[in-house]
Amino acid sequence: MPAPKRFTSNNSNAKRKPDVKKQTNYPKRDVRPVAPKPIGERIFIYKPEMNVAEVALGLGLSNAAMIKKLMQLGLMASINQVIDRDTIEVIALDEGYKVEDEVITDVTRYDEMELVDDPKDMVKRPPIVTVMGHVDHGKTTLLDAIRKSRVVEGEAGGITQHIGAYQVIRNGEPITFIDTPGHAAFTEMRARGAKVTDIVILVVAADDGVMPQTIEALDHAKAAKVPIVVAVNKMDKASANPDLVMKELSDHGLIPEAWGGKTPFVYVSALKKQGLEELLDVVQLISDIEEFKANPKRLAKGTVIEAQLDKGRGAVATLIVETGTLHVGDYIVIGNTYGKVRTMQDDLKKRYNEAVPSQPIEITGLNEVPQAGDIFMAFKDERVTRDIANERQSRQKDTESKSVKKTSLDSMFGEMESTEKELNIIIKGDVQGSIEALKGLLEHIDVSGFHVNVVRYSVGAITESDVTLASASKAIVIGFNVRPSAAVKQVADQQGVEIRLYNIIYRVQEDIEAALKGMLEPTFEEIVTGTAEVRDIFKVSKIGTIAGCYVTDGLIRRDALVRVLRNSIVVYEGKLASLKRFKDDAKEVKYGYECGLSIENFNDLKVGDIIEASQMKEVEVD
Repeated sequence: MPAPKRFTSNNSNAKRKPDVKKQTNYPKRDVRPVAPKPIGERIFIYKPEMNVAEVALGLGLSNAAMIKKLMQLGLMASINQVIDRDTIEVIALDEGYKVEDEVITDVTRYDEMELVDDPKDMVKRPPIVTVMGHVDHGKTTLLDAIRKSRVVEGEAGGITQHIGAYQVIRNGEPITFIDTPGHAAFTEMRARGAKVTDIVILVVAADDGVMPQTIEALDHAKAAKVPIVVAVNKMDKASANPDLVMKELSDHGLIPEAWGGKTPFVYVSALKKQGLEELLDVVQLISDIEEFKANPKRLAKGTVIEAQLDKGRGAVATLIVETGTLHVGDYIVIGNTYGKVRTMQDDLKKRYNEAVPSQPIEITGLNEVPQAGDIFMAFKDERVTRDIANERQSRQKDTESKSVKKTSLDSMFGEMESTEKELNIIIKGDVQGSIEALKGLLEHIDVSGFHVNVVRYSVGAITESDVTLASASKAIVIGFNVRPSAAVKQVADQQGVEIRLYNIIYRVQEDIEAALKGMLEPTFEEIVTGTAEVRDIFKVSKIGTIAGCYVTDGLIRRDALVRVLRNSIVVYEGKLASLKRFKDDAKEVKYGYECGLSIENFNDLKVGDIIEASQMKEVEVD
């Protein structure tokens, strides 16, 4: 009988079975036990609270392979789930690892650690010179002349407000200079300067002689046990009397070389740039005699000269490297802060990849703003830096918690047997060095049984948190080169907290002392009339920068004094040059209206700046 016909579909998309037979001869799985990998060849460090991903990384496994091994042990876990030590040890042994517990770093030993350097590694380093003396005796002008720059013009009132560290080249050899402020308010700053210095230049005005702060600076230099060079400044004045300066200083133990002593006296005129070469010759001569040396082959160690919070770069610190070499990428501990050095630059904004002994350098990459005067140490291990910083933070919190409890009890109930009273103060400023100097100054004020208690001091703008703390502790807020926002001022008014703003430190001392004595009777008071936000910027030739603004509070008057605030930090103070509504001049512009304005001698306005207008109002004295 003929075979039946096969029916085929004309549809080309119809599926066709493959002609080949299905493969059924897969290779059999080897179920024989696998010999374990030799144990002890590799070490796995166990840390408490390790999750799956961390264990996988330590064992060199992928996350998927690690999860598969856990499933074989009957455990279902995600990569972020913490697993116990026994489970980790089973998997580690299977991979040929020997498990050892993490050795906890004894971070306390780093606080007083001093490494012994091999004399063969010691090389000559530049001298670190600190300039000291009485206020307005010409310290910054002297450095200004040496550096051939105009540092002094940028300081409020012509008085140095912050510590600066610079390096100059003399006969092919660098010399590091530290400029410390001269007023008594900055005693702590001068003390920190003397700690890191090799040579002190004591500046004394030839027409003024030895003053109280001159003696104070001299005491710091003697305590540091460093060579002292006296620079008798302002020799160009007709009233200069250098012999009187020599006699007064000889009474304090500085016998001039001309009189058979050991102290070099150099006559200079910083303004006329006279005597500078002789002064630098003396510095280099002392450096050659003293033979200052350091080991550049070890990890860096040094001191923080200044620190601040920069809006664009974060925490910024100026360091003096005392020994070792600091590299970009090094891990660093400063007090209870830590970080990784991201960038390094000098005062002229020149970038560096490493900083050698005696070199001042500004770094970024820290997690917080450190304290000026703190010691820094560099490490290659991030874990060590983090452990040291965390341990120090823990100890600081314990100390602060005890002091806070005591302070809060005192403020609530008072000392029943004590007749002494406290004035609580919160200090906020733009840089750490000024804040610490201000704190030290105020805490030493003692008037008729009153004394100052600094409740909080920190870098940054005045915040609502500061106002809340001031209200709770019945404190006043001192702002140094910072301003509160409109919202913060409103909260302060509601809670009855007084905010005082300054830009020169010794005026804070005068006001606080006068307030404690009951003599603070201001004749004029600054009244903020309004604020405006910069919405747009226009550059006009022969005129300068015109800011298109929107008045956000109060009113702006044509004759107002103005402050330019950027991120709540005062960047300029001055007067309005013009105020317009459209094309017409205006005497005042009220809240809710737009205006155009320009500021005398200031063109660096940016969108987002806040213009704060104020007027001086005469206050009647009761």
